[in-house]
Amino acid sequence: MKIGVMQPYLFPYIGYWQLLYAVDKYVILDDVNYITRGYINRNNILINGQPNRFTIPISRPSQNRLILDTKLNFGLNEKKKFLDKIKFSYQKAPFFSDAYKLIEDIVMNNTNDLTDYIAFSIEVIKQYLEIDTPIYKSSLIEKNPEFKNQDKIIAICKSLGGDTYINPSNGRALYSHEKFDNESLKLFFLDAMMNKIKYKQFDNDFVNYLSIIDVLMFNDVPQIQKYLTMYELNEK
Repeated sequence: MKIGVMQPYLFPYIGYWQLLYAVDKYVILDDVNYITRGYINRNNILINGQPNRFTIPISRPSQNRLILDTKLNFGLNEKKKFLDKIKFSYQKAPFFSDAYKLIEDIVMNNTNDLTDYIAFSIEVIKQYLEIDTPIYKSSLIEKNPEFKNQDKIIAICKSLGGDTYINPSNGRALYSHEKFDNESLKLFFLDAMMNKIKYKQFDNDFVNYLSIIDVLMFNDVPQIQKYLTMYELNEK
């Protein structure tokens, strides 16, 4: 049983979805502190051939507050402006109609709970891409509340009956094979083959590592499903 655990990210890049695709159970890590300069509520889309940052507003953002206690400050006018930005950027993209409908449904969700808002976005896109991995919230998984870092991850894996934990490649410095071995858990890192994921973005030079919004606009579901398999699992 392969387990993946990540903080909730809104419209993350394709590597996030590869992890969701690669595991048997996926956990949204919401009982850790919000990161003010992270990618939880921001990412990049393509505007005039260049990456452009979008940020969904948070109510009193603080790194001293858990993600599960963090609220949005995303009013109707701000939502319409964001959707107008998407429309301006991508209305001539080949799969704009289907992709925009998904994004509109996500953006117009009326909850102000950050975790629920992002969890809803993940479910909507997950269903569109025909990914059947079930999703859990870490705050609802029974474990010692004092556990931090990899101890928390190990507890989550064991609670869900996992025997393998898969983490994105940038987490190599955070986890110890010895620690996982001692708990009878295998540890792997997912390396996205980003050099193989390339598609036509109008007539511009290709820009990688953009939000899944960009991928949805320029690719149909079968092609995105191929991108989901373009990764390697490595022990080190």
